[in-house]
Amino acid sequence: MKRILLISNSTLYGSGYLDHAEVEIRSFLGDLKRVLFVPFALHDQDKYAATAQQRFAKMGYELSSIHTADDAAKAVTDTDAVFIGGGNTFRLLRALYDFDLLGPIRDRVAAGMPYIGSSAGSNVAGPTIRTTNDMPIVQPPSFDALGLVPFQLNPHYLDADPNSKHMGETREERVLQFLEENDTPVVGLREGAMLRIENNDIILRGTTGARIFRKGLDAIETLPGTHLIAFL
Repeated sequence: MKRILLISNSTLYGSGYLDHAEVEIRSFLGDLKRVLFVPFALHDQDKYAATAQQRFAKMGYELSSIHTADDAAKAVTDTDAVFIGGGNTFRLLRALYDFDLLGPIRDRVAAGMPYIGSSAGSNVAGPTIRTTNDMPIVQPPSFDALGLVPFQLNPHYLDADPNSKHMGETREERVLQFLEENDTPVVGLREGAMLRIENNDIILRGTTGARIFRKGLDAIETLPGTHLIAFL
């Protein structure tokens, strides 16, 4: 029954906030009207919520922010859908623990409530946040996240630049280091890519591809329209 939309990035070069994802968001939410926004990944939550509220209003949806709710868990229960925005994944996950929201969100998603995540909001949909690109500016009680999907996410995935003189690890090398210590597959979502999960299917959407990493196996390159369930 799970319905999940995981977006790599909120803003794509050359376009505005969520412009590149509007068609997919509209298709995903359909006739639902109330969306609960989770702005915990950024420091200025009022400004972030106002930005999201204006953007969703243009799409015809009524968006409220959980940071203004008297009872955060009840807000999750009462909404039609949840949207968790991007920012710092460690700060986001710590707040989800602080407000005891992991359980309520898991329960609603398991019952069929649509979940939209972007960047950090996509990271926390996986079993853990161990494949985020973010600095640990705060320390959550655990790296364990929502576990809505059985694979790790690496949004903003970057391919190695053959002309670069940078000598640090590539993104692929860092993901492979994760798989030296862990068995969970990792989906590297390039900017412009998103995953739509419903009816026990996982479809790569958007305008760019994704790279799938599995322990002991060669990485798989996938293009929009690919059904990923066989690989994950």
